[in-house]
Amino acid sequence: MPAVSKGDGMRGLAVFISDIRNCKSKEAEIKRINKELANIRSKFKGDKALDGYSKKKYVCKLLFIFLLGHDIDFGHMEAVNLLSSNKYTEKQIGYLFISVLVNSNSELIRLINNAIKNDLSSRNPTFMCLALHCIANVGSREMAEAFASEIPRILVAGDTMDSVKQSAALCLLRLYKTSPDLVLMGEWTSRVVHLLNDQHMGVVTAAISLITCLSQKNPDEFKTCVSLAVSRLSRIVSSASTDLQDYTYYFVPAPWLSCKLLRLLQCYPPPEDGAVKGRLVECLETILNKAQEPPKSKKVQHSNAKNAILFEAISLIIHYDSEPNLLVRACNQLGQFLQHRETNLRYLALESMCTLASSEFSHEAVKTHIETVINALKTERDVSVRQRAADLLYAMCDRSNAKQIVAEMLSYLETADYSIREEMVLKVAILAEKYAVDYSWYVDTILNLIRIAGDYVSEEVWYRVIQIVINRDDVQGYAAKTVFEALQAPACHENMVKVGGYILGEFGNLIAGDPRSSPLVQFNLLHSKFHLCSVPTRALLLSAYIKFINLFPETKATIQEVLRCDSQIRNSDVELQQRAVEYLKLSSIASTDVLATVLEEMPPFPERESSILAKLKKKKGPGAVSVTELEDSKREGGELNGGSDRGPDTAAMAASNASTPSPSADLLGIRSAPPVGAASTSAGSLLVDVFSEAGPTIPPAAVNDDGFLRDLEQPTETSDSLLVEGSGDSDSAPPSEDPAPPLSEADELLNKFVCKNNGVLFENQLLQIGIKSEYRQNLGRMYLFYGNKTSVQFANFTTTVSCPGDLQSQLNVQTKPVEPLVEGGAQIQQVLNIECLTDFSDAPLLNIKFRYGGALQNLTLKLPVTINKFFQPTEMSSHDFFQRWKQLSQPQQEAQKIFKANHGMDTEVLKAKLLGLGTALLDNVDPNPENYVCAGVIQTKSQQVGCLLRLEPNAQAQMYRLTLRCSKDSVSRRLCELLAQQF
Repeated sequence: MPAVSKGDGMRGLAVFISDIRNCKSKEAEIKRINKELANIRSKFKGDKALDGYSKKKYVCKLLFIFLLGHDIDFGHMEAVNLLSSNKYTEKQIGYLFISVLVNSNSELIRLINNAIKNDLSSRNPTFMCLALHCIANVGSREMAEAFASEIPRILVAGDTMDSVKQSAALCLLRLYKTSPDLVLMGEWTSRVVHLLNDQHMGVVTAAISLITCLSQKNPDEFKTCVSLAVSRLSRIVSSASTDLQDYTYYFVPAPWLSCKLLRLLQCYPPPEDGAVKGRLVECLETILNKAQEPPKSKKVQHSNAKNAILFEAISLIIHYDSEPNLLVRACNQLGQFLQHRETNLRYLALESMCTLASSEFSHEAVKTHIETVINALKTERDVSVRQRAADLLYAMCDRSNAKQIVAEMLSYLETADYSIREEMVLKVAILAEKYAVDYSWYVDTILNLIRIAGDYVSEEVWYRVIQIVINRDDVQGYAAKTVFEALQAPACHENMVKVGGYILGEFGNLIAGDPRSSPLVQFNLLHSKFHLCSVPTRALLLSAYIKFINLFPETKATIQEVLRCDSQIRNSDVELQQRAVEYLKLSSIASTDVLATVLEEMPPFPERESSILAKLKKKKGPGAVSVTELEDSKREGGELNGGSDRGPDTAAMAASNASTPSPSADLLGIRSAPPVGAASTSAGSLLVDVFSEAGPTIPPAAVNDDGFLRDLEQPTETSDSLLVEGSGDSDSAPPSEDPAPPLSEADELLNKFVCKNNGVLFENQLLQIGIKSEYRQNLGRMYLFYGNKTSVQFANFTTTVSCPGDLQSQLNVQTKPVEPLVEGGAQIQQVLNIECLTDFSDAPLLNIKFRYGGALQNLTLKLPVTINKFFQPTEMSSHDFFQRWKQLSQPQQEAQKIFKANHGMDTEVLKAKLLGLGTALLDNVDPNPENYVCAGVIQTKSQQVGCLLRLEPNAQAQMYRLTLRCSKDSVSRRLCELLAQQF
C-alpha cells in the first residue's frame, strides 16, 4: 500500500499526543482528554462543514483516546463518511476506526456495507484491499451474510491483482471460521483449489491456509488438492535457494509455504495414485537428506526454518504410517536431535518420537535410543523436557525392556518435580501391570512405588494391586510376606497401611507359621499404625481385625479388647463406632461356622481391565494423551489377570458380594488390535474406565459367575420393534431425511471385525466410530463410541439401529439413547444389547445423522454382528472330532471353498484369526500338522448349531481349502463366506 506522504501529517494530532505524554498525573490527562473531546464534539456539531482532512484528524484523535482506555460515544458517522473519500489516507482512517470501534449490531452497519460494496466493485486494488481487511477484522455474521458470495468471485477472477487475491483468501478464511454455514464454496471449489498452481507465491501461501481449513471440514470436496500440493511441494523442495529469491529465507526456499503444504497433506490419507505417491515420497526423502547436509548459514533463523520443514515432514510420515524406510529414517534423524544443544529441538524430538513409538515399523528403531532418553530424564534442566522423556520411555516400553524402564522411572521418582509425580506414578503402575510376567516383581514394584511416592499414589493404584493379589493364588503368600516386611519400617505411608491391612486380613495365615510373623505379631504391627491413620484407613483396619478373629482364633481376646475400648465404641466418627460395635457383637455371639461364613476370603474379582490407564488419560486432559497410549496394545498383549475396578472398600471386607460398575470406555483405548496368538476377545481385553460417572450402572444381579452382563432388556413391542431411535431429547428435532444407503465400503468394514471385537469401525475427517463388544452364549453387549474430531459442535445427533428383512425375527437389538449434542473434540457412548434368536446372515444397519455447520451429515454402516460372535469353543479329541466329522456327512451340511491367499500365510496370524473366530483350535488332531481344525457350538435362543472347521493351507501355491461342516446348512454357507475373506 502507498505510504503516507509528509504532507499528510496531522500536526494537531501530534500536538495532542505530545500534551498527553507530558501530563504529570492521571487527573491532568483526563482533564486534557475531556477538553479535546469537547472541542471535537463542537467541531462535528458546528454549522461549518468539515473537510476530509479535518474529519480524518479528529477521528484519529478519537481513536487514540479510545486506545488509552476511554469510552467514545460519538464520531461514528464521521468515520463512515470518510469511507466515501477518494483519498487513501482518509479511507484508511475510516476503515481503521470502524474495525476498532463499530459494533456489529450498530445501526450504521448497512451504510458501512454499502461503502464496502462500492470499494469492492471499484477495481482499485488499494481500496479493495482496505475493504477486505475491514471485513476480516470485523468478521461479524452480518458481514458474512453480505459478502460471503462476493469474495470467492474476487478470489478466482482472472483480472484480480495478486495482492487482492491474497487479501480475499485470508478474508474468506476469517469468515469461514466465524460463520462456516454461510461460506459455501460450491461452484468455486475447483477454481480455489487451482490457486495452488498460481505463479505468485504469496497467493499460494494465502490460498493454502484457506484450503487447509476447508479440507478439514469438507475433505471429499477438496481431495483434488492433494496432487496439486504434492506438485507444488516437489517444485519447492527440488529448487535451489537462488530459484525463489523473493521467497528464500536464510537459504531455505519458501519455508512457510512448505510447512503449510505438508500440513495440508496431513488432512488426507496417502495418495492412491502411484505416481503422486512416488513423487511425495521423493520429496520427503529429499527433506530428510537436506537435514543431513551441513548448514549454509550459522544464523539461528536458517536452522529454525530448516527444522520447521523437517518436523512437519516427519509429522506427515507418522500420519501416513505406511513407509517403513521413511519412518526409520525419521526416527534416526530425531535421535540426533536428542543430544542437540538447543533445548527446543530436544523437546520436539522427544515429542515426535513418542508418536513414532506407536508404529510397528519404527518401534524397534525408537528403542535403540533408550539410554539417551534415560540420560535426558536424569540430567535435563527443563522440567518440560524431562516430562517428554518420561512420556517417551513409557511409549517405547515393551516386554524386552520393561524392567529397565520401570526401574529408571522409579529411581527418577525420588527426585522428580512435584508437578509430574502423579502422572509418573500412574505410568509406572500401568507398565508394571501390563508387562509383568513375574507377579512377585509386580508386587515389589507397586509397594516400592508407594514407599517412594505414597502421596501421589491414587486409590486406583492400590485398589489394583489388591485385585491382582486376590485373583492370583501363586502370589498371595509372597505379597503377605512382602507387605509385612514393608510395614516394619518406622515411617510407613498410609497407602502402605491400607494395602497391608487388606492383604494381611485376607492372607495373613499364609505367613503365620513363621514365629517372626505370628498372628499376634501381625496384629500388633498393624495396630501400631492405627492411631496415625485417617478415618477411612482406620475403618479398613477394623475390618482386618475382625478377619483376624476368623483366621486366628487365638487373637480373639486381644482384638475384642481393642474393639471394646472407649476410643472405638464411643468414637465420635459414626462409621468407626458402628464398625467397632457390630464387629464386637459379631465376634461374641456368632458360632465358629457362622463367623467363617460371614468372614470368608474375598472371592476373585470379575475380570476387567485396569482403570489406571483411564485415570492417566483423564489427568493429561482431552487431546493430550500420547498416541502410544492409544496404540500400545498393538505390540503387546498379556496383561495381568485383571479384576473388576471396584475398589476394595473398607466395608467390602466383611461381605463377599459387591456391585460392579459397567465399563464406560474412552475412544482413546479402542485402536488396539488383538495381539497375535491371543485368545478370542473377552471382557478382560477391554480398556475401560469404570470410575467414569458417564457410564451406565449395572446392578449386582446383572453379573453372573464369569462377570458377563445378563441384564439385556427386551425391545418394546411395536409394529417394528427393532427400529430404535438413538436420541430421546424432544427439544432437539432430529433430521427428517430418510436414512442414507449403506456406504460402499460397509461390507469391507464389517469383514475387519469377523475375527476381533474391538477397534475403529469407521473414521473420516469429522467423525470416528469405535466399537468394544463382548458375547456370551446367545447374548452380546456392544459399546459404540462416537468421537467428534472437529472443533465444531455436532447438533441434532441421532442414531438408529435397524434389522432389515428377515433379520427382525432372527436378532433382537436394543439401544440406549445418545446425547443430541456432541461438542467439538468430545465423545459420547451408546450401549447396544443383542440377543441371537436363530441363525442369520445379514447384519444390522446403523444410521447416523447430525448437523455440522448447518449441513446435514447422513451415513449408514453395517454393525459387525456376525453369526460367529455366538460361538462357544468346544475341545475335542482326534477320535471325537473325526467321528463327528463323519456324522455331518450330508452334502447340504458341508460348505467348501478353495481360494487364493489374500494375506501372508503366517502361522501365528492364522492361529490368532481362528481363535478370534470364537472356536477352539484343536492341536494334534489332523494327521497333517500343517492343517488347522477347529470346533465350536453356535448358541442361539432357539437351538444350538455344532460346527467343525478344517483349513488346509498350500504355502507353495499360496492357496487355501476351507471346509465347514455344521448341523445346519445355512450356517455352513455363511461361515464359509465370512472366513474366505479373512485369510
